[in-house]
Amino acid sequence: MNYNALAEFVEQFVAQVEKVETQAALAYWYFTTTGRPEHQQEYVRLQIALRRLYADRATFERFNALCAEHPPAEAVLARQVVLLRYQFLGNQMDDETIRDISQREADIENEFNTFRAVLNGKTVSDNELKEILRESTDNVLRQRAWEASKQIGARVAPRLLELVEIRNRVARDIGFDNYYTMRLTLQELDEAQLFTLWDELDRQVRPIYQAYKASLDARLSARFGVAPQALRPWHYSDPFFQEAPMADPAVHQFLTNTYVDQDLVALGRRFYHALGLQVDDILARSDLYERANKQQHAYCIHIDRKGDVRMLCNLRPNYQWMSTLLHELGHAVYDKYLDMRLPYVLRQPAHTLMTEAVAILMGRLASDVDWISTYIPERTDEARQLECAMRQYAAAELLIMSRWVPVMSHFERALYRDPSQDLNHLWWDLVEHFQGVARPDGRDAPDWAAKIHLSTAPVYYHNYLLGEMIASQLRAAIEREVLKGEERAGQRFVSDPAVGSYLRERVFQPGALRHWQDALAYATGEHLQPHYFVQDVGAAHAEQH
Repeated sequence: MNYNALAEFVEQFVAQVEKVETQAALAYWYFTTTGRPEHQQEYVRLQIALRRLYADRATFERFNALCAEHPPAEAVLARQVVLLRYQFLGNQMDDETIRDISQREADIENEFNTFRAVLNGKTVSDNELKEILRESTDNVLRQRAWEASKQIGARVAPRLLELVEIRNRVARDIGFDNYYTMRLTLQELDEAQLFTLWDELDRQVRPIYQAYKASLDARLSARFGVAPQALRPWHYSDPFFQEAPMADPAVHQFLTNTYVDQDLVALGRRFYHALGLQVDDILARSDLYERANKQQHAYCIHIDRKGDVRMLCNLRPNYQWMSTLLHELGHAVYDKYLDMRLPYVLRQPAHTLMTEAVAILMGRLASDVDWISTYIPERTDEARQLECAMRQYAAAELLIMSRWVPVMSHFERALYRDPSQDLNHLWWDLVEHFQGVARPDGRDAPDWAAKIHLSTAPVYYHNYLLGEMIASQLRAAIEREVLKGEERAGQRFVSDPAVGSYLRERVFQPGALRHWQDALAYATGEHLQPHYFVQDVGAAHAEQH
C-alpha cells in the first residue's frame, strides 16, 4: 500500500510538473527567437510556477516520508525518486527568492539575446565579429573586434554578481558550502573527483599542448607580422580561444571553400537520414537563420518530451556553422528517439554530458575527411590530399577544449567560493595558465562576464569536456562493436544505418533510466575512460612528428 502511495504521489506530482515545464519550454522558445517582452514575462511567470512546485515544503516532506516508509525497490520508480529528490533540493527557497532569481535570470538572458556590439560606430552581430577574427589580417581591426565582443561583459557583470550572491544564499540554506558545489552534487558529479580528473588531464596533455601552441604561435606571428611574445587574445580566431585557429592555410582554404556554397541543412539531413535517423520534422520546427532580437547562439530544446524537438541556430554557409548544425542535430535525435513509453521524469537523456557527447561526436564530422568525401564528393580528392593536416586540425580542436574548459571550471568554482575577489585578474591568470594566451596590456574589465553560460547556464561548462571524453569513448565502442575495426570503418561510421541503430538502442532509448556512469557502461561496456580522448589528441599529434 505504501509502495502504491509513493508511486501515486510521483505520478500526480509529475503530472503538474509536466504541464508547467512544457508551457515554460514553449515560452522560452518564443522568448529567445523574438526577444519580445511579453514572451519574457510569460517565461518568467512559468519558471516561478515550476520552482514553486518543487519549493513547496509540505510536498517535499510528504515525498520524503513516503520514501522513508518504503524505499522503492522497483528500478523505474527508484530512479524517478532519485531525480525528483535532486529537483526538490535545488529549489528549496522562499517565494520572494523564487521570483527574484527567475526575473534576474531572464533579464540577463534577454540582455544577451538582444545586445549587439558596436564596432567602429556600427552595430555588428556575433557572426560578424567572429568572421573578422577568423579572416582579417588587420591587427587594429582584430583588436577592436575582440574588444567589441567583450562589451556585453561590462553590462551584465554587476547583475551577475548579485545573482551569484542570491544563488549562494539558497545553497547555504540547504546545507551546501556554495552554489557551485550544490549544482555539481545535484548533477550526480563529485566536485573533488572532477577537479582531480582535470588535474590528471592537465598532466597528460600539457606537453602536447605546449608543443602545439609553440607551433601555432610561430605561424600566427608570421601571419600577423608581430613577435610571438606580442601575440594577444585577438590574434586567435575565437573571442575566447575555444576553437582552434586554422593555422594551416591549406586546411583553412579547403574548409572555407568546402562550405561557402553548400546548403548546410540539406547536408545535415542527408547524413542523419543515411544513419536511419529521420530529422525532417525537427528541421521543419526549427528557427535556423539570423534575425534581429533573436538569440545569437545555438541550442536544441525538447518542448514536451513527446517528440516536439526543435533547434535555434544562426546559420551561415561556413565550417563553424556546419559543425554547429551537426552538433545540435545530435542533441535533437537523442531527444527524438527516447523511448516514449518511459515515465516523464526518465524521458530525457541519461545526463547532460551524455547528450553533449552525442552532439560533439556529430559536430566533429564537419572536418572529417570520410564525412566530407561522402556528402560533398566533389571535394574528395583535395580532402584526401589534406587528410593528415585535417586530422591534426581535429586533434587541435580537442586540445583547445582540454585547455579552455578548465579555465571556465576553475573560474566558476572560484566565483562562487568568493565573488568579492579580483575576478578580472583571476580570469586572466587562468587563461594564461591553461591556454597560454597573454592578457591584454593594462586591461581591467569583466571579460569573463561576456561568457553567456556563467549567467544563463551556471555550473554547466564541465559537461562539454566530459562530453568530449565520452564522444571519444563512444566512437571507439562503435568502431569496435559495430564496425568490427575494419579498414573502411571511417567511411561506414558516417553512412551505415548500423551506427544509427546502435545509438538508438544503446544510448537514446534508455533515457535517464540509469545513472550516467551506468548508462555509459551500458552503451560502451565501460564507465568513463578518459584515455580514449587522450589517444585521439595524441595520435594526431604524433603524425605531426
